[in-house]
Amino acid sequence: MPSKRTIIASLFWKYFERLGTQLTQFVVSIVLARILAPDDFGVVALAMIFIAIANIFVQSGLNTALIQKKDADDLDFSSVFWASLGVSLIAYAVFFFSAPFIADFYGKEILVPVTRVLALTIPIGVLNSIQNAYVSRHMMFKKLFYRSLGAMIPSGIAGIAFAMYGAGIWAIVIQQISISVLNIAIMWVVVPWHPNFRFSWARLKSLFSFGWKLLCSSLLDACYTNLRGLLIGKVFTPADLAYYNRGDHFPNLVVNNINHSIQSVMLPSLSAYQDDRPMMKKLMRRSIVTTSFLILPMMAGLAILAKPLIIFLLGEKWLPCVPFVQVYCFIYAFRPIHTSNLSAINAMGRSDIFLKLEIIKEAAGIGILLGSLFLFNTPIGIAYGAAFGTLINAFINAHPNKKLMQYGYLEQLKDVLPSFLLSIFMAGCLYLFSLLDIPLYISAILQILLGIVIYLGIAKILHFECLDYLVNTIKGFRHGR
Repeated sequence: MPSKRTIIASLFWKYFERLGTQLTQFVVSIVLARILAPDDFGVVALAMIFIAIANIFVQSGLNTALIQKKDADDLDFSSVFWASLGVSLIAYAVFFFSAPFIADFYGKEILVPVTRVLALTIPIGVLNSIQNAYVSRHMMFKKLFYRSLGAMIPSGIAGIAFAMYGAGIWAIVIQQISISVLNIAIMWVVVPWHPNFRFSWARLKSLFSFGWKLLCSSLLDACYTNLRGLLIGKVFTPADLAYYNRGDHFPNLVVNNINHSIQSVMLPSLSAYQDDRPMMKKLMRRSIVTTSFLILPMMAGLAILAKPLIIFLLGEKWLPCVPFVQVYCFIYAFRPIHTSNLSAINAMGRSDIFLKLEIIKEAAGIGILLGSLFLFNTPIGIAYGAAFGTLINAFINAHPNKKLMQYGYLEQLKDVLPSFLLSIFMAGCLYLFSLLDIPLYISAILQILLGIVIYLGIAKILHFECLDYLVNTIKGFRHGR
C-alpha cells in the first residue's frame, strides 16, 4: 500500500511535471499564435481530431488495465506493447490512404500532407504510452518531470524557429512530431522497463476483459467531444474552430495542471485500496474537496479576466475566443467531480459501469449538441450546449458511487459548495472592480491580487478545512513527515 508521503510526493512531482509542460507549451503557443494565422491552427486542429480518436484504439483501456491490475508484470507490459503497436500501424495505414477524403470533405488540400505526417505520432506514441503506464503504476512521477521538460523545451524552440523562417502550418506539425520523438528517447533512458520479445495471448485476453469497456468508453467520449470540433470545422470555418479550441485551451491549461496531477496519482492509490471501501471514500472525498478548492476560484477569476488576458497574450486578432474562454471556465469548474468519480469506478475494476455511464452521457450529449446547433447555429451556441451537458454529466458520473461507496452527488455537492459560493463572491468583487476607470492591464493585475486576497483571506477567516489540510500537508512534506 502506498504511504501518505509516497502519495503526496508523487502528487507534487506530477504537478510539477504538468506545470512545467503546460507553461512551456503555453509560452510556445502564444509565440506561434502571434506569428501564425488562426486558420493554420484550425487546419491542424482538424487533423488532430481524427488522430485523437485513432489514439483511443491504440492507447486506451489496456494502459489503464495495466495500472489497475494488482500483479501486472513484464509479460503483461510487453504483450500490451506489441498488440498496441500492431493496431497503431494499421491505424496509420488507414490515415495515409484516407487523407485525401478528409481533405475533400473540408475543402482543404493542405490536410493531405498534414494528416499523413501528424498521423506518425500514433505508432510513435505507443511505446511512450506503455512507459507512462509503468511510471504511473510504480508512482515514478519524478521521471515524467524530466521527460516532459526535456521534450517540450527543444520541440518548442524548433516550432518557433520554423515559424519565424516562414514555415507556416508546418511549424506546428514539426513541434508535434518532435515532442513525440523526444518523449520516447528520454523515457527509454530514465525508465527501467523496455519492451522485449515476449507475448502472451492469455495475459492480453485477461487485460482486455477489463480494458475493452474502457476502450469503448474512451472512444465514445472522444467521438462526442471531438464531434463539436468536426461540426464547427465543417459548418463554419477553420478560423472559428481555432477560436473555439483556443477558448478551451486556457481553462484547460489551468485545470489540467491541478486536476490531472491529482487524478494520475489517485488511480494507482485508489487501486491499491480497492478492497477497502471506507479508505477509498476518504481518498476520493479528499480529492474532490481539495481539487475544487483550488480550481473553482481559478475558473471564476479567469472568466472575469478573459478579455485583458487574450489581448495581452495573443493580440486583438484573437478576441473572438473570449466568450469561449468564459464558457469553458464554467465547464472545467466541474472537472474534479467528473474525474474523481470515474477514477474511483475504474479503481474498483468496474469498467462495465464506466461504459454504461459513457453510453448514457454521449446519447444525451449528442441530443444536446444537435439541439444547440439547431437553436443557435453558431459556434458559441455549441459551447453553450456543452456547458449544459457538463451539468448533466456531473450527476450521471456521481450516481454509481452513491451505492458503491455511499458517496452520492448530494454529499459531494455539500463538500464542494463552500468553495463554489466563495468563488462566486470573489468573481462578483472582481467584476465590480473591473468597472472602475483604470487602464486595462493595471486593472487585470490588481484584480488577480485582489482575488487571491479575498479568496484565501475569507477561507482562513471561516476556517476552511481544505485550506488547513493543504497548509499542513505542505509543512509536513517539507519536514519529512
